[in-house]
Amino acid sequence: MKVTTLAVDFGGTGIKASVLDKSGKVLIDFPYLKTPYPLSPNLLISIVKDFVAADHRIKRVTVGLPGMIRNGKVVVIPHYINKNGPRSAVDPALKKAWYGFDMQKALNSKLKLPTLVLNDAEVHGAAVITGIGLETVLTFGTGLGSAIFNDGKLAPHLEISHATIRYGKSIDAWIGEISRRRMGNQLWSRRVKSLIQELYPMIVWDKLYIGGGNAQRISKSALKSFDYKVKIIPNSAGVSGGVKAWDLRA
Repeated sequence: MKVTTLAVDFGGTGIKASVLDKSGKVLIDFPYLKTPYPLSPNLLISIVKDFVAADHRIKRVTVGLPGMIRNGKVVVIPHYINKNGPRSAVDPALKKAWYGFDMQKALNSKLKLPTLVLNDAEVHGAAVITGIGLETVLTFGTGLGSAIFNDGKLAPHLEISHATIRYGKSIDAWIGEISRRRMGNQLWSRRVKSLIQELYPMIVWDKLYIGGGNAQRISKSALKSFDYKVKIIPNSAGVSGGVKAWDLRA
């Protein structure tokens, strides 16, 4: 049986989706969507349902979400609990709806298809890791995403972005898109370098992959001085990893 996968990468700013064959070849790229706000779990489910309805070949679904996702359940999620999107005021009703919501179970039930829900950086990583040693993925976009793999096995998710850094700011706010726009790419790239230097002693990875929508904005000079391998991965990995992500369950 041909296994055709719908992969959907939900971000704070936009939504990317593709249909992939079993080798990861793209069969359909759906048009980029701006993330709608306010975004409830039910609205997200309806967006995925619309993608599924557009192609009868889809046999399974992979969804990448920002935040801490554990066994398909939302533990903590940024952006979607804010009524008007990133950095706007938290809506208590949205927070109550999202925190603890079993998105994987809900999508399985609504779509009648096998569905895998992971953190978006974990899906990015599935596309590029070698399966050898300790490999870390950092994604730079609306905020900071992260994933850690040891010999190809996914480690429990850590919300590194919630840790505080300069002046009591969260890493997410310090390194996120709003800061990049305010500072410009050169100064922001120095922050990226500083962040990597501070995270390395805590994780001591063998390989570091950098992805997300802002990865290409990081200056090459900011990444030259590291002693370990650093690889920039395309933002499309958030979708292309939708096939290999299923192997992470083994």
